[in-house]
Amino acid sequence: MAHPFRRHLASPSTGSGARHRAAPEVAITANGLRKRFGDHTAVEGDIFDVEKGSILALLGPNGAGKTTTVNMLCTLLKPDDGSATVAGHDVVADAAAVRRSIMLTGQFAALDESLSGRANLVLFGRLMGLTKQAARERADELLVEFGLTDAAERRVGKYSGGMRRRIDIACGLVTRPEVVFLDEPTTGLDPRSRQDVWRLVSALRDQGVTILLTTQYLEEADSLSDHIVVIDKGRVIASGTAAELKAATGASHYQVTPTVAEELEPLLACLGDLGTTRASAQSDDTAGSDIDTIAVSVPAPEGADTLVEIVRRTTLAGIRLSDITLRRPSLDEVFLTLTGPDAVSDDDLHEEHPSDRSASA
Repeated sequence: MAHPFRRHLASPSTGSGARHRAAPEVAITANGLRKRFGDHTAVEGDIFDVEKGSILALLGPNGAGKTTTVNMLCTLLKPDDGSATVAGHDVVADAAAVRRSIMLTGQFAALDESLSGRANLVLFGRLMGLTKQAARERADELLVEFGLTDAAERRVGKYSGGMRRRIDIACGLVTRPEVVFLDEPTTGLDPRSRQDVWRLVSALRDQGVTILLTTQYLEEADSLSDHIVVIDKGRVIASGTAAELKAATGASHYQVTPTVAEELEPLLACLGDLGTTRASAQSDDTAGSDIDTIAVSVPAPEGADTLVEIVRRTTLAGIRLSDITLRRPSLDEVFLTLTGPDAVSDDDLHEEHPSDRSASA
């Protein structure tokens, strides 16, 4: 039986309006990709598409198969089964053309630390076939674009973690790839550096570049991606936009707090037939203390209409309220619902991999 949250990202509409809408242009297709290492199946039948000029986040815990999937799409690993195309090229039959069309950067920068930022960019340009003059001009463009002009002549070994990540990504963009693969690009970065990388990734998407981003950071997938594919134990278990996954996981609810605790039971009785249950939430006034505010949780399938009904009933009953808050499911809740509470720990979601898979194609 298919997983209830499974959804193919690029499935064309079959409704009456489908004939009048052009199908979105696809930059990446994965159709039944499989990869085994001995007795271990790392990837079991990946199926997804990535629309051109969009960001897809491949989300999953350590060992889920994210990096193996990326390595197959980048031609670093040959699939045992299935097929895939990147920028219109088959990853097996036309691997060289795929490499010419992409950029891949991993969790650790693949740079010459003894060279300056500018020299690294020029070196990458020359390695990619640019003339000396063209490589210098492109290096200057990227230094401006990535906010590194002040550090252009500084040795990369002296760069901060965020600066190293920026120059690493810049080196991969010397020849303007059609598709960019970012394998956990913000692992180990501080919050400010992570935000800098997010802005760069969004800017690339705005320029029409297609991006496949693997991440263990739920906030990163939520903030950056146009679509999310959740992978666990080598299988794609769900896909869609962040909003679609949240909606599929569970409905929003209103958290309703009476002014005084003695009105909790009357409040439950007043709203009971709406599916109301008891809830506990800390109030702003008592934040940091051991005093909890008692509240009830009311499912909100009708959105604002549910709010109107709550206000109408409590007003008629004379129940005073101190707060009504709409709570929506978070991507964290989506992930735990899909993979199970034991699938990933907080340490897993932020752990760095020891291997360096950085590359530039």
